[in-house]
Parts: sequence; structure tokens; C-alpha cells
Amino acid sequence: MEADRPHMVRALELAERGLYTTTPNPRVGCVIVKDGIVVGEGWHERAGGPHAETIALEAAGARASGATAYVTLEPCAHHGRTPPCADALVRAGVASVVAAMADPNPLVSGKGLTRLREAGVSVRAGVMEEEARELNVGFVSRMSRGRPWVRMKIAASLDGRTALLNGRSQWITGPEARRDGHHWRARACAILTGIGTVRKDDPRLDVREVATTRQPQRVVVDSRLEISPAARIVGDGTLVVTAAINDARKDALVAHAASVVSLPGTGGGVALGDLMRVLATRGINELHVEAGATLNGSLLREGLVDELLVYLAPHIIGDKACGMFDLPALTDLAQRRAVDIREVCMIGKDLRVMARVR
Repeated sequence: MEADRPHMVRALELAERGLYTTTPNPRVGCVIVKDGIVVGEGWHERAGGPHAETIALEAAGARASGATAYVTLEPCAHHGRTPPCADALVRAGVASVVAAMADPNPLVSGKGLTRLREAGVSVRAGVMEEEARELNVGFVSRMSRGRPWVRMKIAASLDGRTALLNGRSQWITGPEARRDGHHWRARACAILTGIGTVRKDDPRLDVREVATTRQPQRVVVDSRLEISPAARIVGDGTLVVTAAINDARKDALVAHAASVVSLPGTGGGVALGDLMRVLATRGINELHVEAGATLNGSLLREGLVDELLVYLAPHIIGDKACGMFDLPALTDLAQRRAVDIREVCMIGKDLRVMARVR
């Protein structure tokens, strides 16, 4: 119904307030409406905290009886850290629930809506479903595919060069683009890079340009476990993923508050597909990749890249510089990898391209 849309728009706006904080939970908003008037609003802020429906019901109080609850995700029907929201809605006496989408979590999927219907609550689902799925693209990926949504960020010149031949890359893009990149870091659950980038740039890969109450997990792919414990990325639970454990090096990293996991793959490298599954078990919804051409190419070859976030600077560097992806030479254009460009916009003087890998 068209009358539902404005209230679901508001619920999605509320859900987005948890963009940086809800991990590993989904971002959820709720609006309770009675006789055309909003009587309660709520949004989920962080795991372990009250859910959006609970907060909205508390705000509505007795006015929730006979009202309609608009929620961006199917109300939960299981006991986690908090009681089931479906039961809370029934107890409050709401007359109807409009959900943007069903919950992809197998513990919930369909059960919350069924519980509401069985209690006599009118239920509608699918209102602004696409927008709701986009807001929780990582949570949906983890629940439905068993791996995070992988977003790869690349800063390059207009001719696709990410660094000079001598490795220098700071700064190809302008300050506005770098600040925008921190927004995407902040919404991610984890940031992934490779040992080559650590050696070359010694990055921190934390969020500095955006106000946030948490830092994403940092993950380094280092097949031979060569990373120095003194590297700036090490510490505060940094995960180093290797293909061969060296006990002395592992102990040194653990002493600096890092952890080490061995996931050997073919050819002496890390099994990247296994890494994605491990990250999913650790509650990683969105994985933000900032790496060099080698790791970028490996992830793309293995079909593990979902989205490209590319900033193109208004400069020409030349073919002798470093590219975006280390990939085998193609012999036919039919072998090229297709993407769907979703958005193109200016960020300062740089061009930002958002694309989905098919």
C-alpha cells in the first residue's frame, strides 16, 4: 500500500542510525503509527542492547494497542540476548505489522511473521524490501551465503594506476575522497589487507575521519607469517591469517595483542574462500578490502568480490605504475569480468564509482 511507504521510509532512516554500531546484528528501525499519527519510534543501536521494536513500544506505551508497527526486518521469534520482539508486539496489542523483508537468519526466517499471524495480528511484508536489503547487505550475505559481503576500495589515477613503480601512493586522491573512504571503513565489520601493503605503507587501517564508537576488526593475509609485531596494524585483536605457522613469530604477534590463524591453500597461499567462512563464523557481515594488486587479483579470481568502490583522481600516471588487479593476461575479450555500475558521483575533485561484480 502506498500509504505504508512514508512510514517505512522513516523506519529505514532510523535503522541507518545504527550503520556503524550494530554489528554483528542487522540495522533495524521501527515506527508505530495509530490513527495516522506516529506514537513511537526506535532503532537498534548495538548487539545486546534493546531491539528497535522494544524501544518503539516503550515510547508508544498504551497507544501501541490497535496500532500498526512498521519494521525494516521481520521481528525476531527466538531468545537471543534479548526476548523475542514478535511476542512483545503481541503483548502490546498491535493490530498489524508491516515488515520490509523477512529475516534471512535461519533462527527467525518466517517464524516471527508466523507467530504474529497465529496471534491474530495482520501481517504484510515486502514494503521497500530492496532498500531494506541494501541497508543490511552484509547481514543478508552472511546468513544466506555463509560469507561476508566483500567491498573492495581502490584509489587510482584516471588511467587506473594505484601507485608509482617505486611503491609510492600517498596521496593519489584528495582529502574529500579519503574522508569518504573512512565512512565505508566505519560501516564495515572488518578491514582486510595483505602483507605487501603492510610492508609498503605500514598502515593503521583504522577509522579516523568519521566519528565512531567502535573500530572494525583488522585482518592481514600473510601466507609466510612475515609481518613484524611492530607494524602499526598489529594490536587490539588484529587477525593475521597465514598458510604456515611459525611458533616463534606467532608468539611474538600474540604478545602484541594479535591472533594468528592458519588456513593453507594451494601453492603455499592462504585459502581465501576458507577465510571468508571463518570471518562469517566470527560475525563479520561487511568486509572492507584495502589491498594491493596481488591480493585484489586473487580475491577477484576466486569470485569473492561483491562490490567495487573505486575513487579515480584527475591525474595520469602511466603504464609503468602499479595497476588495480594482478590477473593473468586475457586472450579474448570474452574472458573479461563484467560489472554493473550502480553509482557515479564526484567526491571533491575525484570521481567515485560504485559497481557490483557479476
